[in-house]
Amino acid sequence: MADRVLIADDDREIVRTVRAYLEDSGFEVSAAHDGSSALTAFRNERPDLIVLDVMMPEMDGLDVVRTIRRQSDVPIIMLTARVEEMDRLIGLELGADDYVTKPFSPRELVARVKGVLRRTKGPAVQQDLIRIGGIQLDDQAHSVTRNGALVDLTPTEFSLLKVFMENAGRVMTRLQLIDTALGYSYDGYDRTVDAHIKNLRQKIETDPGNPEFIVTVYGVGYKFVEPSDAL
Repeated sequence: MADRVLIADDDREIVRTVRAYLEDSGFEVSAAHDGSSALTAFRNERPDLIVLDVMMPEMDGLDVVRTIRRQSDVPIIMLTARVEEMDRLIGLELGADDYVTKPFSPRELVARVKGVLRRTKGPAVQQDLIRIGGIQLDDQAHSVTRNGALVDLTPTEFSLLKVFMENAGRVMTRLQLIDTALGYSYDGYDRTVDAHIKNLRQKIETDPGNPEFIVTVYGVGYKFVEPSDAL
């Protein structure tokens, strides 16, 4: 069964072009041209992934992400203009999994869609269950618990945490995290990783401002440690 992608953008030419490329790649595609219609399509069609423009009439993309994240962890790729750096950061902090800047190559967008879906639905790796310091990651069930309580993560946050836990004690640079966890080529935008890590800390750390698990190694990157090792 083909994966279903919802694309929401008020630029109908962009929608037509992206739809054609996605359908040529084997996806089932539906479309919306404003934020309200995007939410309706999401609720009615339950897509496997959403491509969502930031600037849309009636309800902008950031409000759509905020609303969807109250109900679902469906992967979301945001479309943004290059000048809207703050929108990109806000979108990631709200729970978007990736962003593509306009103007963009439709082939690049299709590659990003495939990459995000691979992270979400990819085959289980050899290490299916990882436990460190009260955090347990079950790759087959695609679930994370801390001290027995379920932690609700987006697909990108789950992928990032999995890479951290598989490499516990090892310093990971932003480039390594982008290539390994996010699954696409580095484009120089380090703050993408920082935004995802900020979200992850909010969900797994007792005090996100003083993290015990995901610690910053200044000038290098990040490291996942046992709480006692963070001291």
